[in-house]
Amino acid sequence: MKITEEKLLNKQGYRLHILPTKKYKTITIVAKFKAPLKREGITERALLPHVLQKATNEHPNVRSLQSALENLYGTALSSDGSKKGENHVISFRMEVVNEAYLNDQEPILEEALKLFNEVLFDPKKVGEGFDPEIVNREKQTLEQKITSIKDDKMSYANMRLMDHMCEEEPYALHVHGYLEDMPEITPEKLYEYYQSMIAGDMLDVYVIGDLDESFIEKVADDYFTRDQNEDNDQVSTIKKVKQVNEVVEREEVNQGKLHMGYRTYTKFGDDDYYALQIFNGIFGGFPSSKLFMNVREKHSLAYYAASRFESHKGLLLVFSGIDPKDYDQAKSIILEQMEAMKNGDFSEEQVEETKQQVINQLQETMDNANGLIEVLYHQMISGAEMPANELIDHIKKVSKQDVIDMANKIELDTVYFLTSKEGGE
Repeated sequence: MKITEEKLLNKQGYRLHILPTKKYKTITIVAKFKAPLKREGITERALLPHVLQKATNEHPNVRSLQSALENLYGTALSSDGSKKGENHVISFRMEVVNEAYLNDQEPILEEALKLFNEVLFDPKKVGEGFDPEIVNREKQTLEQKITSIKDDKMSYANMRLMDHMCEEEPYALHVHGYLEDMPEITPEKLYEYYQSMIAGDMLDVYVIGDLDESFIEKVADDYFTRDQNEDNDQVSTIKKVKQVNEVVEREEVNQGKLHMGYRTYTKFGDDDYYALQIFNGIFGGFPSSKLFMNVREKHSLAYYAASRFESHKGLLLVFSGIDPKDYDQAKSIILEQMEAMKNGDFSEEQVEETKQQVINQLQETMDNANGLIEVLYHQMISGAEMPANELIDHIKKVSKQDVIDMANKIELDTVYFLTSKEGGE
């Protein structure tokens, strides 16, 4: 699979990634601000993306900013915050129509970059802070989001598993922040944090589409230049398992949530990362996996059973929804599937099928501009950059023995069970 060559330029205060390709009808611009995950500031970082995309000094309310986007042929703007290992990344995305497809050849891209710059670097200011009305509204929305996590028991169980498994590790921090921080976050304090983020975060800017490289290189400096861009990467802590931690919590639930956390000791960029991808596919990543076929289909013990891995932290997480009374049996069957993986109880054919599924999934991700940027950014922050065809070659080379070796590295760390007040254990 051949995809566009990425051109990386270290500019004044940011890294510019240009990806010229005729594959997409639109041009996508993504700005990623990265900082170490810390308890202090995590709630501000959850709020900021939403506050920033509401108003600028030039477009001082939601309607005005929305109108400016619509005037650029329906340019789309979105933002979010996420954890990448023990770093926090705030992403801003803009998708712009390619002016080459327009009859009047308006300079849409430069206008869009100008608006993007306003959102990032010139947000609406009232006195010494953000607009209080916008901040209060976004605080209420975030409070509702944090409160509602408890209603989604699968997300809640996953969060509680991380609380216990990664206690005293930055990775346990909640990406949506904390309710107890809200009263202290004033428009002024949030603006102060914003200024430190703009000055101190590592900034990567991606521009992808059918574009003129030299034009992007020239105009990008007008919109993204800062004083500095020092890498502030926080290397993820890798904690050895001393003993398995078993946690049972009781709530008003009908369906028990049995979530298990393993340490893989493997991260994106490691030589055996590709074997981990195949391991996960066979173990619990696809509908043909051991967890799905045995826990759910064969024994009818789970409403769902699956696994996923965290690429930058070295974790493998198992999720299952079960009847509270079936805890012991379900846990035992999940552990049996892991033992089967360690013992090589799977076929060469399964390895080949899973490799194809993983490759298809990767190709599907890279068919989308934002998906491709995520893959490239994963590589960037892990220091393991390679062309897409090399990624696929590495996956193709994984052998059954590689998967067995990977399985034997993996150690169970924490078993978390969210059950009913009267349910079993």
